[in-house]
Amino acid sequence: MKATRLIAIGDIRTEDVPIPSPAPGEVLIRVEACGICGTDRHLLHGEFPSKPPLTLGHEFAGIVVGRGEGVTIPEGTRVTCDPNTWCGRCENCLRGRVNLCLNNVATGLGRDGGFAEFCAFPAHKAHVLPADLNPLHGAFCEPLACTIHGIDIGAPKAGERVMILGGGVIGMLALQLCALAGAEVMLVTRSASKQALGRRLGAAETAGSEAEARTIWPKGADLVVECAGVTDTVESAPRLTRDGGRVVILGVLPAGQKVQIEPFDLLFREVQFLSSFINPFTQDRAAAMIAAGRLQLDPLISRTLPLEEAAAAIAAPARPGEIRAIVLPGG
Repeated sequence: MKATRLIAIGDIRTEDVPIPSPAPGEVLIRVEACGICGTDRHLLHGEFPSKPPLTLGHEFAGIVVGRGEGVTIPEGTRVTCDPNTWCGRCENCLRGRVNLCLNNVATGLGRDGGFAEFCAFPAHKAHVLPADLNPLHGAFCEPLACTIHGIDIGAPKAGERVMILGGGVIGMLALQLCALAGAEVMLVTRSASKQALGRRLGAAETAGSEAEARTIWPKGADLVVECAGVTDTVESAPRLTRDGGRVVILGVLPAGQKVQIEPFDLLFREVQFLSSFINPFTQDRAAAMIAAGRLQLDPLISRTLPLEEAAAAIAAPARPGEIRAIVLPGG
């Protein structure tokens, strides 16, 4: 089969590898769709921990075509794959903080992932999707699960003002979740096309810069959700938060990157500066929301591409205005 593999830092290629055999407790999945995440680009450049050589891809869905011993999921079932496998035994797991598991083996980062025609995967982390669901939508379950966790932390309330910084897939999902919660949402992104899409998805206001956002909401937002993963937006987030408000960092910056924050400002205005990491106990909720059609996902699909083009797409920066590119390993 074909698989797009991170051979070493800076070296990604699509090559022929054997079809994996599912071990006891695993399913073999024929991958239908796998999203290209910014984390995949961080992995290529050594900006996020991984264990190459391995097949990348952690946002995927597909059809069960094989089962290891002890698996009861029927073949032919469409599933979405939660890439994080907690140990359940370490200190953090026993505290209920499974997303901080000290022994987590993440598919697409620590074991072979979904940029392949087939993937062997732990059955207990496979979540069933409707048989008639658009497979492209299944690839949104993992980023939505991560976004749900961040919005849970930020806890937007009906009538509050929420500012989303960044118009990528996480920003567009966060926008929709906050609008569903009854909040008044502003999307801040330099991209005019993304501003227009944000208004279609429920944003009451859009802005192209911090200065413009401050003009529209001079007192700031009750909640600011940083979704861009760049230093400028992380640094501007507290300045865009009203007194007593909250900031949630959802975007992923490269490891080792620093930002300047003024602790006195956070203290004097009692701004809560929070962070959110991956998807503890939220994959099922994401799958249920997608299955129920609660979110607009088609406008977030910028392009689809065959597996043979995945390596080049990951090695290149995202295209201007691109929200999500999805690889179709089956063609």
